[in-house]
Parts: sequence; structure tokens; C-alpha cells
Amino acid sequence: MKQLNEPSEDVIQAQIFKFYHNKFCTKLNDVPHVIFSVPNGGLRNKREALKLKATGLVAGVSDLIIVNDKEVLFVEVKTSKGKQSEKQLSFEEKVKTLGYRYLIVRSLNDFKTQLIETIR
Repeated sequence: MKQLNEPSEDVIQAQIFKFYHNKFCTKLNDVPHVIFSVPNGGLRNKREALKLKATGLVAGVSDLIIVNDKEVLFVEVKTSKGKQSEKQLSFEEKVKTLGYRYLIVRSLNDFKTQLIETIR
């Protein structure tokens, strides 16, 4: 459960997207990076859910994916008390087994700190 006045996962994700996009993804960067979300959440009717699954939607995929000139980085956003689902844990394991980085972040500042620590 999130703490009082703590932003939701959606708000934290939006903050991270805005920060990263404005810092690394513009035409001003020598090699612009790419950051995008995968809309796995939300309520859908059965027909739409079946269509999305048939076209490649995979449960557990991280909230954000970052592609830069050196790596692909997977970012899962959680509140301070948030926990990964079994499908998210399975996705994390697959990503790490393939040699990619996977971050669990709980705020914009947490993302910035971990990003600096993971830059190759």
C-alpha cells in the first residue's frame, strides 16, 4: 500500500518518461535514445484482450523500455510498498538471463540514481 501523499505508479512513470525523454531523446542529442511504455495494464473487454494477446501482448513486461546506443534497459515502476507479480518476476528473470539490465524504481530520484549506477 502506498504512503500518504506518495504518487501513484502512473505518476512516477510519467515523471520518469518526461525526465528521460527531455534529457536523452531529443534532436539535440548526438544519438537520440528511445524510451517507451508497454500498455499491459488497464481493464479491457474479453474481445480486446484476446486481440492484444494474439498480436503479441505479454503479461509481466516492464513498464518502460529504454533503447540507447549501448544497451536496452527494462524499467519496472513501483510505489514504495509495491511488489512485482509472478509474471513480472518471470519477465525480469528472462531479461537478466539474456544479459539485459532490469531496474525496479520507486521514484524519479530512485530512477536517476540507478540510471547513473547502471551506465556502462
